[in-house]
Amino acid sequence: MPELPEVETSRRGIDPHISGRRVVRTVVRQNRLRWPVSEQITTVLPGLQITHTSRRGKYLMLHTDAGTLLVHLGMSGSLRIVDPQEPPRVHDHIDLIFEHGIAVRYHDPRRFGAMLWTADDPMQHALLSHLGPEPLSINFDGAYLYRRSRGRKVPLKSFIMDSQVVVGVGNIYANEALFLAGIRPLTEAGKLSRMRCDRLAEQIKLVIARAIEVGGTTLRDFVGGDGQPGYFRQSLNVYGRGGQPCLVCGGTLTELRVGQRSTVFCRRCQR
Repeated sequence: MPELPEVETSRRGIDPHISGRRVVRTVVRQNRLRWPVSEQITTVLPGLQITHTSRRGKYLMLHTDAGTLLVHLGMSGSLRIVDPQEPPRVHDHIDLIFEHGIAVRYHDPRRFGAMLWTADDPMQHALLSHLGPEPLSINFDGAYLYRRSRGRKVPLKSFIMDSQVVVGVGNIYANEALFLAGIRPLTEAGKLSRMRCDRLAEQIKLVIARAIEVGGTTLRDFVGGDGQPGYFRQSLNVYGRGGQPCLVCGGTLTELRVGQRSTVFCRRCQR
């Protein structure tokens, strides 16, 4: 699943091609995604200029003077810059075609993404208004994490993956941040000390920032010719390495399920 760093990489990839450009035509080949594709994509968006792009959590936003297009990549979605004349592949569901002869093409085999239109403040949209702070913002730090975790008995990994606590800490990055902070994923959230909250918040910020940096600034870095997202190129300490030696101490990494997600940690390095 594309996580926050991959979504941000995707935003940075398409932004130079579409910001300040006018949409001349849209093509919707499949309107049954997680929710029905908003009809305004074909009735309102053509003729409008994309003033800028932004991101909130895992939602991309394409802003115009008349409203905002919210894009979610779901479980398997991706965006590519293509020639509008390029024949669509299977699962290429939507094209946004621009005045300078390029198209943003939305590909989604599982159809669990979304393309929704709002004429109101997008930050007040029902899908965004409840979200917690961005992990790289000044609103997210150890003090915030400590305050929000008091009285919470859920496993710490589940707690930091809750988008109402902090957005964008997906499974890959939760595993990695907890390892670097030296904290076991099953630790009860409410039992974490302030000092350990500081350490964890710092590592979450570092892991997300590094992942964005690795993702690069071009769309090709996010989706190559084989359709594989760039985060698989990263060197990961624990995620996907259950049963293998820890890269720090050499002990065998433990793998179990937390909140129905694969969770890998080191019993020696994480306490």
